[in-house]
Amino acid sequence: MRATTSPAPGVPAPSGAIRVAVIVALAHLVNDCYASILPPLLPRIMDSMRLSIAAAATLGAAFAIATALPQPVFGYLSDRFGRRVFAVGGMVASAVFVSLIGFAPSFWPLLLMLVLGGLGGAAFHPPGASYAVRVGAGRGGGKRYSVFSFGGAVGYAMGPLVAVALASRFGLEGLWVAMLPAIALAPFFYRGLPSGRRETRGATPPPSPAAVLRRLAGPLGVIFGISAAMAFVQRVFLTMEPIIVAEMGGSEGLGAAALSVYLGAQAFGTLTGGFLADRMSRPRLLFRLCALALPVHLLALWLGPWNPGGMAAIAAAGFLGMATLPPIVVMAQEMDPRAAGASSGIVMGLAWAVGAVGVMGTGAVADATGAQMAALLSMPVAGIAALLALHPGLRYDDPARPPRTSPKTP
Repeated sequence: MRATTSPAPGVPAPSGAIRVAVIVALAHLVNDCYASILPPLLPRIMDSMRLSIAAAATLGAAFAIATALPQPVFGYLSDRFGRRVFAVGGMVASAVFVSLIGFAPSFWPLLLMLVLGGLGGAAFHPPGASYAVRVGAGRGGGKRYSVFSFGGAVGYAMGPLVAVALASRFGLEGLWVAMLPAIALAPFFYRGLPSGRRETRGATPPPSPAAVLRRLAGPLGVIFGISAAMAFVQRVFLTMEPIIVAEMGGSEGLGAAALSVYLGAQAFGTLTGGFLADRMSRPRLLFRLCALALPVHLLALWLGPWNPGGMAAIAAAGFLGMATLPPIVVMAQEMDPRAAGASSGIVMGLAWAVGAVGVMGTGAVADATGAQMAALLSMPVAGIAALLALHPGLRYDDPARPPRTSPKTP
């Protein structure tokens, strides 16, 4: 964090903040393309390694946990030592290790490669989100985060199509080609982002990860719960939908198309969520988005990608799920701007890790009931997120409420 005075809340952000948000959004697009390579390939991997649904779900969950759980630590390190190395280096590490999964000879080496690739994503996300929101840059943090998140959502939507195209043409071993764009673009991203040494010179050291974690007993914990619940819902859909399609006789391409529709809609959801987060009560916005996400996800899983109506439901589910993220991240960062990276790591990474752990339970249920039934049984968790958004501890964040004034003494 810079040691300069932050602008007043009503002051527009300088153009430099917008430029940095665009650069880090492009890096997010590249990084998250690798984050969605695994799900559409799970049926192929299950066949080649003779894995159960539970084992396949474990692969997805391990990758998600490695991408998520260490984020508070990487967030603290980026707050303390500068963000640029973690953002760019994390993107490259994610690209390299995920692109090499086709060379894994068995389950455990594959798991190791996914964990290492996930750690790269964990290093990227907290400094990336902090670069984008830049609480000290003035108003518009929701918009800037939505630009950052839009880039990631576009990359996430591209990943399944890239994965299936490469695997169909060259086999799983041919995935190594996917790392080349990240390696080629890394120097340009590094030059375009502010120097980490300049950011931290003379700045007040941020709170430790332990100090930030202690704040989970307050409003940050409520935001964390909402994020974890919605992460679980989305991760269940992403993991189970290709398996559901395969169980019903659909092709690998159809499963990838369903994921791309879901993820592509998430890109527009995050833009909408970011713009709305700057214009209306964020707790009220979260309640409405989570409440709508429950029936729409149920409908998407029930109809499937077999007809235009099912694809429309899948798109609506992706839109609503990801629209919750901008208000979640902005609220968390505003609670302590000195710990923007660590706070982002908690409501993104740690919350996503908790959601991913739950997916392993869904996979175990799927082995007994089938993937579709297990996924449908998991969706009511979105209702828990909606109830948490009504928590009175979040009222302080409501921009629609007039500022409190002390009662006049007679």
